[in-house]
Amino acid sequence: MTIERFDKGPRMSQAVVHGDRVYLAGQVADDTSQDVAGQTRQVIAKIEALLAKAGTSKDKLLTANVWLSDIRTFDEMNSVWDAWVDRENPPCRACVESRLATPAYTVEIMVVAAR
Repeated sequence: MTIERFDKGPRMSQAVVHGDRVYLAGQVADDTSQDVAGQTRQVIAKIEALLAKAGTSKDKLLTANVWLSDIRTFDEMNSVWDAWVDRENPPCRACVESRLATPAYTVEIMVVAAR
């Protein structure tokens, strides 16, 4: 079975397609000066772009993992997530508090989608 890799770097690929599944690396904001809602919007835009590159879209999301640097921002992140997610086809999702790669990151999201 073929494996396709998108936006490859020396450490990882941003998206990998194997069979009918698309796996995305954890996505973080580029502009970390923004609050959780702003960072979530950036992350979602990156997810949409990667899914499109891989030939799929948010209505085919299977799972999502969300990491917040402060769980008290859960509602703020969800206000953006809820406006974006396909309500007819929501994925399974987990959301936890975690220390992220740098204190400037407030949210990281990783998804798996069908193609």
